[in-house]
Amino acid sequence: MCARRFLFLIFFLTLVVVGGAFAVFQFGSRALTAAATPQGHYQPPPPQTGPDYSDTANWIARPGISDDPSGWLPAELGAPSLQAKAAHVFYIHPTTYLERDRWNGPLDDKESRDRAALFVRSQASAFNEASDVWAPRYRQAAFGAFLLDSKDARQALDLAYEDVARAFDAFVEAIPTGEPIILAGHSQGALHLSRLLKEKVAGEPIARRIAAAYVVGWPLSLKDDIPAMGLPACLTADEARCILSWQSFAEPANTSLISDAYEKPELPGGGRRRRADLLCTNPISGTIDGAAPPSANLGTLVPSADLASATLAIGQVGAHCEKGFLMINGAIPPLGPYVLPGNNYHVYDYSLFWGSIRGDAARRLKAFRG
Repeated sequence: MCARRFLFLIFFLTLVVVGGAFAVFQFGSRALTAAATPQGHYQPPPPQTGPDYSDTANWIARPGISDDPSGWLPAELGAPSLQAKAAHVFYIHPTTYLERDRWNGPLDDKESRDRAALFVRSQASAFNEASDVWAPRYRQAAFGAFLLDSKDARQALDLAYEDVARAFDAFVEAIPTGEPIILAGHSQGALHLSRLLKEKVAGEPIARRIAAAYVVGWPLSLKDDIPAMGLPACLTADEARCILSWQSFAEPANTSLISDAYEKPELPGGGRRRRADLLCTNPISGTIDGAAPPSANLGTLVPSADLASATLAIGQVGAHCEKGFLMINGAIPPLGPYVLPGNNYHVYDYSLFWGSIRGDAARRLKAFRG
């Protein structure tokens, strides 16, 4: 799928939620473009000025740093284990830079760093039971970089990916040889992860070390995307070396904006993606196109009003795959104000199923080792 088109859509929906509806619907896409497109043209950074991933300051999470947000646990699970882990997670956070003063977010922007730490705490922490977590800071493409199909936008995306790719190389070099790896990302992070799978994993020996890849909040085609990623889609709950992906909606759902954006772009070799080929993994059951009742969900993270903590609500949210999307049901707890139009729960793709993702990762690591 066209990265610009999909992340433009997510940005558009987010603006509607946080108060931009009037401007968008009154004045159309030109108002949105004027309000969010980064100023000026993309300016390549000076050579050798990217993050040095041998420096712990360029990691949000990794073993050995203080105040690592990936070690967080809800109070219901007690204190984090200090035991050394024999598996390793590489996690790529979603977009957290919301300004328009440049095409790529700076590494030292405090608000962006705080948001990134929040996503590590609420998403990557799901993997901390059996794995240590590595989450790089990277010069992410600003939200507005997805509004135009331009050279500027493509260069911004490429710069962000180049950081992620170098961070991955540093991660692989630092962890013990042969130990299993879990890959995870969300939204922009999942976009970069899908490219990383194609360029760094497919056809390489390291593919045998990938216990699972969670490419979440990003549409993947079983026919047009997965074959190039070096791993198949996960079919069953006890399968290793495979890819999971889902996009969460509640009923009554309107998925047409997402599916239209997914199907419309022409592929490089001709033709278009089909909605029938969308990968939908149910994170509760761990199966492709699966269904699971609320009672099977091992826990939804319900955040406090200030987002500083969360409680674990067990057995409240069920889900089933329907026409390529994950439809949630049950007694959905109040998660916050960022449910997007069409009942799109994109922001909560991980927190809805935090406990089940935790169990899924442990199960796939067991299968990997078995």
